[in-house]
Amino acid sequence: MNITIGIATRGRPAILGEVLAEIDRQTRPPQAVIICHVSEGDVTGLPSRFPGLRFITAEAGLPRQRNAIIDAAPTADAILFIDDDFLAAPDWLGVLEAVLKAHPDCVVATGTVIADGAKGPGISVEEGRAILAADTLPSDPLAVAPHFNGYGCNMAFRMAPIRQHALRFDEALPAYAWYEDIDFSRRLLPHGSILRLAGARGVHLGAKIGRQPGRRLGYSQVVNSVYLARKGSYPWDHALRSIGRHLLANAVKSLRPEPEVDRWGRFQGNLRGLWHVLTGQAHPGRIVEM
Repeated sequence: MNITIGIATRGRPAILGEVLAEIDRQTRPPQAVIICHVSEGDVTGLPSRFPGLRFITAEAGLPRQRNAIIDAAPTADAILFIDDDFLAAPDWLGVLEAVLKAHPDCVVATGTVIADGAKGPGISVEEGRAILAADTLPSDPLAVAPHFNGYGCNMAFRMAPIRQHALRFDEALPAYAWYEDIDFSRRLLPHGSILRLAGARGVHLGAKIGRQPGRRLGYSQVVNSVYLARKGSYPWDHALRSIGRHLLANAVKSLRPEPEVDRWGRFQGNLRGLWHVLTGQAHPGRIVEM
């Protein structure tokens, strides 16, 4: 199979370099690695360090950059999108290829994240590599289970249905595009299955470099959920639970926030989003006003 790795990046050249070094350790190498950046500073020193990779540019925004990667890979049978702070275990692509061959109905495959720094203060590259080295593969590395969506830091797509139905990442979701992974995965569900792969493993560092202000994230937590529910790619019960969960967490934790999280900013963004929903002003693109 022609399997391409796609990475949308901005503002993290040092960490991206470590991610690319880990890709070199894949036991089943990709046919291509495409890095989509916004400015030259996003990939400082990397084209010369990794001359065999493709570096392309696009306007800022995760959906725009991922769509540019899709356009740049017209012959790929599958594209694995990983974040620019995701360390993939060496067997990731080997497991993916075996699963896609064994399950021809699989259109979305998401890996097993054994440690996720996005849910805490973050994980250093050294810590991430140590976690990978200590990890033990499951007894059946090709085991799969149905899953709700692909997790954006490591999700692969079979490209035939994407091309057949002209599917694109939704560019109305700007910046880091909260829940763009859910939206794209669920729009593929009518054409096949979404599977979680037990043996495709990795560490999401959750780097805090290049993060958006808390107000923008808080706004997106509310408005993007409503936008996708109205669009039909995200069930309303999931959307309402998500809004309530984040609103409560940000309100309570803003009293004693974690050092690495702008809880008060997120809570302010939540409230602005709720007001815009109630007054008919809500749209994901309005985070630029935050």
